[in-house]
Amino acid sequence: MSRLKFGAFLAPHHPIGENPTLQFRSDLDFVAHLDRLGYDEFWCGEHHSTGWEVIASPEMFLAAAGEKTARIKLGTGVVSLPYHHPFLVAQGMVQLDHMTNGRAIFGSGPGALASDAYTMGMDPMTLRDRQDEAIGVIRKLLRGEERFDHDSEWFTLREAKLQLLPLQEDLPFAVASMISPSGMTLAGKHGTGVLSIGSMSEEGLQALPTQWSFAEDAAKEHGNIVDRKNWRIVMFWHIAETREQARAEAKDGLLRWHNEYTVGTLMRPGVEAFKNPDHAVDEFAYADGASAVIGTPDDLVAKIREISQLTGGFGTVIGFVHDWANRENTNRSWDLVARYVIPEVNGMLDGYRESRQFVVENRGSFDRAREAIMDKIMSNDKAAAALKLGTTSRPAMAPHSSPDLDKEAGD
Repeated sequence: MSRLKFGAFLAPHHPIGENPTLQFRSDLDFVAHLDRLGYDEFWCGEHHSTGWEVIASPEMFLAAAGEKTARIKLGTGVVSLPYHHPFLVAQGMVQLDHMTNGRAIFGSGPGALASDAYTMGMDPMTLRDRQDEAIGVIRKLLRGEERFDHDSEWFTLREAKLQLLPLQEDLPFAVASMISPSGMTLAGKHGTGVLSIGSMSEEGLQALPTQWSFAEDAAKEHGNIVDRKNWRIVMFWHIAETREQARAEAKDGLLRWHNEYTVGTLMRPGVEAFKNPDHAVDEFAYADGASAVIGTPDDLVAKIREISQLTGGFGTVIGFVHDWANRENTNRSWDLVARYVIPEVNGMLDGYRESRQFVVENRGSFDRAREAIMDKIMSNDKAAAALKLGTTSRPAMAPHSSPDLDKEAGD
């Protein structure tokens, strides 16, 4: 497969306590930081409750991010389709694509928070079917098909057609997938990419190979093709120069995130609170089957290669953005991934290592360069006389092909 791309997913999961206005600005600065580091993609989600997940309009946030960045792709992770009229969703994505100069990625989902659906009076049993219906309509609109009608129990279209199409000829499209087959099946049915969010849990990680088969089966049934290069897998990590440093930086924030949000707010079934910060790191990153990496760049390289082998290959690694560490150490973590993990995973350093080893193993072939230097020295009377004096000093950095001057002077 081609090289792995790397990106970030900001749900966000921010502990309650910071000035919300400054927090939005900080998140925008973070996107700009990723852009400077060369990351390929940035995603943010849509949520309307819990106090921790505070971006209500990913399109609005990404439009602002587009003004602070130059090259990174910007994805809605995700637009909760049952909450919106599909025509307006399509219109919003078209505008976002133009405002970001063709860098938008459209990610869709049914809505992750039951509290959001409850507030809007929606039956959770209807959400995935509505997402399926909306995807079909939005795909037709974004392709610029002829005007069409659509009658649904929750929206209506009359002679619908977009007056402006996306700047990208084929706007990238992805469907969020957890552990159920729903997301993967929709991706196959509509021929889209996949954003695997369920991979952040041990059970979700182990289910990935089976998950992809759902997409392939649905694609075959509906005459589509799904490509692994459009499969994005979300991972947890915090990286530092040593495991001890990574643990020290992340453990308190990890404990708070898990105990206060995952357990205390979402109350996810079967998930128990951690006893203390060290227990949190041990269980989350070092227990058998752990899905997170709290350690060094080498640890993350090993985990990515493990997941690649487990799944049979995918296209993009997406790191889940969190506040386990403070802002400075979080930025440093993403810097280390860009500097050391991405080039290692993608073989960008292989040529350097081969070139170095070639020089080491073929020193004999370079003797003529040393002979050339000595020939020039000996052809100059003053240089030859100076050489006869001998020397024991050494320059801080000698020429690559320097002869042994002490030896030559002795001769």
